Amino acid sequence: MLAESWVYGRKTGTELVGFERFFWEFLWFGLKEARACRFAGLFFAAVFLMPRGGLFGLPRYDALLIFALAVQGWMIWARLETADEVKTICLFHLLGFALEVFKTSSGVQSWSYPDFAYSKLLGVPLFSGFMYAAVGSYVIQAWRLLDVRIRHHPPYWMAALGALAIYANFFTHHYLVDLRWYLAAFTLGLYARTTVIFRPLDRDRTMPMTLSFVLIGFFIWLAENVATFFGIWKYPHQLGVWSTVHIAKWSSWSLLVIMTFVIVTSLKRIRRAIHIAE
Repeated sequence: MLAESWVYGRKTGTELVGFERFFWEFLWFGLKEARACRFAGLFFAAVFLMPRGGLFGLPRYDALLIFALAVQGWMIWARLETADEVKTICLFHLLGFALEVFKTSSGVQSWSYPDFAYSKLLGVPLFSGFMYAAVGSYVIQAWRLLDVRIRHHPPYWMAALGALAIYANFFTHHYLVDLRWYLAAFTLGLYARTTVIFRPLDRDRTMPMTLSFVLIGFFIWLAENVATFFGIWKYPHQLGVWSTVHIAKWSSWSLLVIMTFVIVTSLKRIRRAIHIAE
């Protein structure tokens, strides 16, 4: 823990207190969050900086796919992700791609990818799966870097059932009643006692699990606004002049984060850090 040792070296062995403690803890929390966002940060930086006409004669979506594969390969080579974690991220790819194919289909058209690409399959550019994998990668990396532990986690079967219902509702609400808010209420009750324990510096801090879901969902919603501004994909109301993504999408992303969390907790390594209430 070189960072912590360096901070204590400045204090000659005395404990940090008051504003100074807040400053250093907040600083290291931010740095660890930035490290946890390595994949997401690099990928979305490429999304924002990639010229609309592509790069070196390659269409934009294809260039983004190559870049994302390179970053993913680097993280595996640098051992920033384990074999089990890579398997989990591949699952995010599959789930995300299936959702993209459905949402962009002619019968639904929730959003669209307007640019040409050689790497489009069923109308969806293959790089899109990395957007969902980026969320999973963040959760996995943050768990390790912040030494995350969970107290009073609900039974796994209930959490898994809720995650399946959330994923199914992304499809079924186009034809049946939208259960989004009922699922949100169910989740609030399910995780009402659940607490996240994390360590920014040298002390454990706590946060309600539901608050972390909402906060992560909010930042994804912000990233989505930037991505649609640059025309990576577009919602129907953005085809003429760009406007912000509807605030209701924040709730959708928060529910997706819950589903991501349930998948990540299926890793055997992580289960040892979770306490399930009796």
